[in-house]
Amino acid sequence: MSDAATVRPHLLRWFDSHRVVFWHDPDGHYAADFAGLDLPGVQTIQVANDEYGIKRQLLHDKPEGRFLVYRSGQVPAGIGNWLLDLELAYGVFTADRTALVAQDLGLAGKGIDEVVQAHEKFFNATKRVQSLKALLNPDDDATDLRAKMTAVLLGLKDTHSLLEITRALMVENAKGQEAKYGALVDYSLDDFYWRGVTRIYGYEATSPSIDDLVLWIFRRAIEGFRSDRPGGLQNIQLDFASLRNDRRSQEALATLAKRAARDLDYMSQIEDASFRDLVGVDLFEEIDQKIISDLARAVAEQTVTSREVADVVRARQSSVWIDSYSQLYTAIGSASELLGELASLDLGMQSFDDGLQRYRREWFRIDQLYRQFVYAARTAEYPKPLEPLREQVEKRYTNKFVYELGNAWQQQVDQAERWRSTALRSQTAFYASYVEPLVRDGDKKAVVIISDAMRYEVADELGSRIRQEDRFDATLEAVLGVLPSYTQLGMAALLPHSTLKHSTDAKTVLADDRPTNSTTFRGKILEAVGGSAIQAEDFKAMGAEERRELYKANRVLYVYHNRIDATGDKPGTERQVFEAVDDTLRDIVELVKKLASANATNIFITADHGFLFQDEALADTFFLSTKPHGDDLKYVNKRFVLGTGLKADPAFATFEAAQLGLESELEVQIPKSIHRLRLAGSGSRFVHGGATLQEIVVPVLVVNKKRKSDTRLVNVEVWPESDKITTGQVVVRLFQTDPISDKVQPRTLRAGLYVGETLISNLVDLTFDQASADKRDRYQGARMLLTQESSDYNNRAVEFRLEERIPNTNQWRVFAKAVYTLKRSFASDFDF
Repeated sequence: MSDAATVRPHLLRWFDSHRVVFWHDPDGHYAADFAGLDLPGVQTIQVANDEYGIKRQLLHDKPEGRFLVYRSGQVPAGIGNWLLDLELAYGVFTADRTALVAQDLGLAGKGIDEVVQAHEKFFNATKRVQSLKALLNPDDDATDLRAKMTAVLLGLKDTHSLLEITRALMVENAKGQEAKYGALVDYSLDDFYWRGVTRIYGYEATSPSIDDLVLWIFRRAIEGFRSDRPGGLQNIQLDFASLRNDRRSQEALATLAKRAARDLDYMSQIEDASFRDLVGVDLFEEIDQKIISDLARAVAEQTVTSREVADVVRARQSSVWIDSYSQLYTAIGSASELLGELASLDLGMQSFDDGLQRYRREWFRIDQLYRQFVYAARTAEYPKPLEPLREQVEKRYTNKFVYELGNAWQQQVDQAERWRSTALRSQTAFYASYVEPLVRDGDKKAVVIISDAMRYEVADELGSRIRQEDRFDATLEAVLGVLPSYTQLGMAALLPHSTLKHSTDAKTVLADDRPTNSTTFRGKILEAVGGSAIQAEDFKAMGAEERRELYKANRVLYVYHNRIDATGDKPGTERQVFEAVDDTLRDIVELVKKLASANATNIFITADHGFLFQDEALADTFFLSTKPHGDDLKYVNKRFVLGTGLKADPAFATFEAAQLGLESELEVQIPKSIHRLRLAGSGSRFVHGGATLQEIVVPVLVVNKKRKSDTRLVNVEVWPESDKITTGQVVVRLFQTDPISDKVQPRTLRAGLYVGETLISNLVDLTFDQASADKRDRYQGARMLLTQESSDYNNRAVEFRLEERIPNTNQWRVFAKAVYTLKRSFASDFDF
């Protein structure tokens, strides 16, 4: 600060009200520079034993002139100072460093000079001082000044609260760095920070450190922030919630939590705890690990109800750690529901049609739950806790459901003289039943998406996903798939035709004597009805205008998608078939949206056949020990045989072509129930071609694009139980008015208590996603904790607000509110 230029603005202010300014600089710090100050209209004079001459110039020669009279060295005392009378008249400017800095900051008040003096090093850098000045207000006191100095050192732009200072230090600590905290130490502001932490948070330590503070906070959190301290630990409880939930520090707090859990040996503290007592706690990752481990075991041992499991899984979706454990919770929830369904399973069926209908109404759900369990378990980051549960699911699904259902259904198949149903249309009538009536009059068009091996339960989930899209509706129906239930025959059945048959060598299926074993051949058949065929990947690769032109040029467009069958039919990838299903669900939703953008409004989604799949290797009992025999075995598959003169065998169901609606001379044999033929080099987990319900109940999803929006977020109402707040916290009751469905979607809100625009409580994030029809399940409570500053608003109106984020922004708008009156005695709660 020896540079005279720093004094210049202060001198200019003196000249605003003085003609003459006397400047005493006893140590001569500014002697070399004062003459170059360049003060407009001001003549500079340095006292050099010429006091009389200076006085004459000021009073006689230039009585209207403006002068800066600079004197270095000791000033003579009393009458020895010939300029004393003028100095008394005009005042003396002293370039006292502390006073100048305080004046430059625009602050005046008790303690400001002391702060500047105590932190001299901070004020040595002009850039740092300028950053500080941008934060200051004229009425700031010494505490405010130190807080804002701290903010400058930590790089905080527009805040100096203890919360934000602590956030910056903890984010740094989580990275294993200490430069910011080191800056507080270097500039002697660390003691100020720790005094604030002690006074506001209640943390006390002989040798405080950020590491120690972190452990102290997590210890208090484990204890529920209980305290005998006057005022309790409500401030740190509130700020801890902000640190954990705010995106700016969420990742850092997760890192610190992992460290604290290890240092505090938290796992041993909850070793004997019940998972039920931990459901509402998410301090540490170990809690999710404990809940998942115990919950999976309880489901496997059937000591917990499906309803309780569903409640636990739903509650844990708000866990800080959910991204790592979401798939495990999904797997457990699916397994619990699956085992519950199997426990009450009734596989009785009165007829062939009854069996088809019961599979469509109820049994398909078991296949769906099994798929969801296996997929979640296979894609979970830490699948080991699921091993006992996986064993139970595999055993019970295969033996209790797939095998027993296959046997029960086989009895109906054995009694069927012809492969037909009065409950379901035949797959061979698909075009005539669905497409032709729509396009017959020429004013409407149809798109058919055929996804190879998309079985009924997959289409059910697909329908739900499509309905969740705005302005889309999807209705799931079914047709009776052809036998054998394999790709060539199924694809041919979906085309417009009068007859179906196999070629003489059984390698090709002919529709009206025309080959169907490629997209090109199928496209040629569709040309006769004003249509064409394309692969899904080729369609998606087109530009938007190309897709519109393609749709415009055709009355009927068949789009072929092949991911499930392509994955499952290969021995090396068959275990990934459920991953392929998940990809298929996303693919087809995207495909439907692209078709809709090309102006398609009527879309059918179907398949050529379904499939059987068990994730575990099959026991030998599921393979036939006998082999097919006949005069001419033309085609042998794991699940069917084509040939002539096939020998009858109790292990097979044998059909003439005419029984199956085919016109060739070939016969068909199907291994009964779920049995396979053992063939070298082929997989056995994923199969199709047979007559099980999973293979032959073929979905038809009818999709329509609507003109008006038909999705909405669920409504939420505030139901206050009182109009007063009399303690340091209040629980506000909230009600979700409708169950969640495809068209009524979850809503995420945040809650807070406000006076005007001033927040006086914590902010609580809330998700309303309850699907239960029971109103009692759709209540939530928002627990609001009042801040220290709320004491300034006693006997005032307080507004409870539910806010929602404005889409695609970081801004919030009020969704609902309720007004309370704050009436409480703060003396018992706070002692600051």
